[in-house]
Amino acid sequence: MTSRARSFDAAAALYQASRPAYPAALFDAVEELAGRPFAGARVADVGAGTGIATALLRARGAEVVAVEPGDGMAAEFRRAHPDIPIVRGDGDRLPLASGAFDFLTYAQAWHWTDPARSVPEARRVLRPGGALALWWNDLDPSVPWVAEQDSRIRAFLGEIGLPPRETTDGLDITGRRQVRWSRRIPLEAHLANQASHSAFLLVGEDRTREFMDAERERLLARFPDGSVEEPYVVSLTVARV
Repeated sequence: MTSRARSFDAAAALYQASRPAYPAALFDAVEELAGRPFAGARVADVGAGTGIATALLRARGAEVVAVEPGDGMAAEFRRAHPDIPIVRGDGDRLPLASGAFDFLTYAQAWHWTDPARSVPEARRVLRPGGALALWWNDLDPSVPWVAEQDSRIRAFLGEIGLPPRETTDGLDITGRRQVRWSRRIPLEAHLANQASHSAFLLVGEDRTREFMDAERERLLARFPDGSVEEPYVVSLTVARV
């Protein structure tokens, strides 16, 4: 899992350019389930990557610090967000003071941790009453063309597949939500988004290019204007620790 997580380092610029952001409704839901706003809160965004979520947390008024283990991702983060502090580490070994934060957030990153370590670390770092917010942003499989593409991707990737999503055992769950949203982007941006996922990074450029070339032809038949409406569902869990 460590080598898979670090695969993003070689594609940090692609990740920053093509990955989707998150809707305002997601952060509204986190605040509601946590019982406090981000404004004025101390937040650590763990597994921050290139800072897509981190920047949005800052925009909500949070005093935010990013935690990121990867060299390439951290370098891209610094280029994109030079005014946001970033420290090197991961959820299993947080380089943060005990009892110092109101929120810990994991955007697309909790599954890279070992909960036997990351849950005690979250308990250590959060203040009493603090909240742990975990979310994953996925293309909505209830939309037929997304389900069809997902089947092709799974068949192509085989055993590599998608990384498992760790359980939330040991956490005091205060609520779960699903937030649906969408974005319209060029077809090439959609293909770049798919290519930025760890499984495609692991299979290598040649095989990924072969798959994406075939996918381009399939999707052009469905989206002849070259513009794709990507439908997403964000799965959110908020817990007390």
